[in-house]
Amino acid sequence: MKYIEQKRKIDFILSLIGLIILAPLFIGIMIAIKLESKGPVFFKQKRVGLLQSHFNILKFRTMRIDAPKDTPTHLLGDPEQYITKVGKFLRKTSLDELPQIINILKGEMAVIGPRPALWNQYDLIEEREKYGANGVLPGLTGWAQINGRDELPIEIKAKLDGDYIKKMSFWMDVRCFLGTLLSVVRSKGVLEGGTGVMLREVASTMEHNKDEKHDNK
Repeated sequence: MKYIEQKRKIDFILSLIGLIILAPLFIGIMIAIKLESKGPVFFKQKRVGLLQSHFNILKFRTMRIDAPKDTPTHLLGDPEQYITKVGKFLRKTSLDELPQIINILKGEMAVIGPRPALWNQYDLIEEREKYGANGVLPGLTGWAQINGRDELPIEIKAKLDGDYIKKMSFWMDVRCFLGTLLSVVRSKGVLEGGTGVMLREVASTMEHNKDEKHDNK
């Protein structure tokens, strides 16, 4: 597709400009991380890239060095015990994702696209394959991110990724980017543990429907 070629050029230019402009912020965050806890500034994690290849995603480290590496934060029983004070702020504002600008520069990621799955999230990877969502570069943010993020069940997340593939265009990317800014301001869809608000609402609705059926018998 012609837009995919243009998209890569746009991503490279935007990430290069972003890295230059945000350099002071990068330095400030790096200092804050080092002052609070021992360990590296960056956190590397194996993720699934284009055509199910693997690459190391970069994030600012938000947890202690003894935290589990290949388990999504929202699946940890008590993630708060691992998250640092600086890390909590970085996660709330999504600033921990900024180093992925480097992944975009290297051509491992795009600004907009399906969020890269962990290498061991086989169910998500398999579900995305049904929609062709593994055939594009993973993104810093994407359509699923602004429509529920961590709160979404895998089936819905993969379908939203597939919807993005079908509608992929410059204006779709602009829509995702602006939607991401709005989500960050609202801190919408970010989970630190448990099942999430959306899933609790779904479970509550299902339970309510069961009670209604039982009452109608």
